[in-house]
Amino acid sequence: MRSRWPKGLFSWLKAILFGKAAPLSDYERARQLIAAVDRGGIPLNAAKVNAIARSLGLEISRHAPIEETIQRIRLALTRVSQHD
Repeated sequence: MRSRWPKGLFSWLKAILFGKAAPLSDYERARQLIAAVDRGGIPLNAAKVNAIARSLGLEISRHAPIEETIQRIRLALTRVSQHD
């Protein structure tokens, strides 16, 4: 039995009424990463961690350990928070 409404009507209305959340800033993504690590999480994808670090303007080697990259992200976030 078919619905009497066109297939994409509800998804279209939902998109118009609720919209999409604004993309996170580079610093907000970094803060979320650090918060997850502080809660005991372990980042499994080194490429994503490196991408976050590079978006903050850090030069990161592909072969750098994740722990070192996370420490550099922490330092970058403390520098930013000191200037705000």
